[in-house]
Amino acid sequence: MSEPIKTGDTISVNYTGKYEDGTVFDTSEGRDPLTFTVGKGQLIRGFDEAVVGMTEGGKKEVTVSPDEGYGEHSEELVFSIPRDRVPDHIELEQGLQLTLTDQSGNQLPAVVEKVTDDSVTMDANHPLSGHTLVFDIEIVATGLTPDAE
Repeated sequence: MSEPIKTGDTISVNYTGKYEDGTVFDTSEGRDPLTFTVGKGQLIRGFDEAVVGMTEGGKKEVTVSPDEGYGEHSEELVFSIPRDRVPDHIELEQGLQLTLTDQSGNQLPAVVEKVTDDSVTMDANHPLSGHTLVFDIEIVATGLTPDAE
């Protein structure tokens, strides 16, 4: 039997992420398992902490609250910009994902929420913010060597 997983271990997992109603938003099914180093901040805290103490072959369902996941939805990250600030070649429509660049060159992903003749309302919250999430986790391998950084 493998040693229990601890912070700093590099492991591989299969997972399915769902909303509380069971709707799947992400899965490793049909893809390679997800490999990460536990406690390094590569994943949301609730997922990261859930694997500690598990062993290879172990399975677990874990519920992750917004504060352990992608945070609460923040109205401060919903904002409007003048429509003429958007380049003409971009066809604006609700749900369009854009990457905005601020004056310092920082990039911010955002989704178009509303388009009027004069303005565009954008939401820069993570799409999973504000949601309680449920993950089915299966430990595929432990004791792996982390990728070079």
